[in-house]
Amino acid sequence: MPSFNLIKTVVREMVTSERSPRVTEPDLVMDDPENVAAYVEAGREHAVMAPVYLFHCANVCEVIRPGDTVVDLACGPANQLAMVARLNPATRFIGVDLSAPMLERARELIAHQGLTNVEFRHGDITDLSSFGDKSVDAVMSTMALHHLPTLDMLCRTYAEVARILKDGGGVYMVDFGHLKSARSIDYFAYQYADKQPQLFTEDYYNSLRAAFYPDDFRQAVTPLEGRARLYSTIALPFMMALKSAPRRAADPALAAELKRMRQRLPEWHKHDFTDLRRHFGMNRMHCSLIE
Repeated sequence: MPSFNLIKTVVREMVTSERSPRVTEPDLVMDDPENVAAYVEAGREHAVMAPVYLFHCANVCEVIRPGDTVVDLACGPANQLAMVARLNPATRFIGVDLSAPMLERARELIAHQGLTNVEFRHGDITDLSSFGDKSVDAVMSTMALHHLPTLDMLCRTYAEVARILKDGGGVYMVDFGHLKSARSIDYFAYQYADKQPQLFTEDYYNSLRAAFYPDDFRQAVTPLEGRARLYSTIALPFMMALKSAPRRAADPALAAELKRMRQRLPEWHKHDFTDLRRHFGMNRMHCSLIE
């Protein structure tokens, strides 16, 4: 059952004429050691981002296949990437990020988990010139595009994805959507402030303010029209996801493992996972692996 505060936020977003300004983040690249450490810890599978990572993991798994080469754009410390790679040992992954400290943490995590199907490249997601035309089977990106300072850079990123992706390739790229009301942004940013490091809460708040508007996404994804569809959470665009049609055959073993991972979540995380599935599902974005 949605909380009263969430219902109030949804109603506010539906009726308000406010248009809160987009405020770009202070730095394009997160390289301050303290900020990196807080972000990494909050993103571990047991921490506050756990239900979000699990939801996105399932959706990524649905658009990739064994034998694929998959590029993760702005992979950060690889919390999300490690989860996906562990569940897909026969798939090759390449994480790309502009932050050297983040890539260092990513390599440490992959080594610690003993994963051999992941490599990393230091690079700018708006210029994927190290990848040839139609050279990768799938592209993923989770909660990272808001770091881009301008709409032009967002458009260039999607254009690069369209260029490097093979015909029939898979796409799952998701990020925050910009909310209309500043109070709505405050609600989402601080709802779990007592359960996470202060630096993560501040980064989350800055991320929500830096998110692109739904119309920005609609403009930017034009090069991928016909290859993937843009979805948002119902009633308010708290998240925007570009997802291609499923490319994976039925995989009962993977679905069962994802179910076990969900069952291990604390109750409040289970509620968040259910909310995400419901709010995207009401806008017709479904995932057979978690239905």
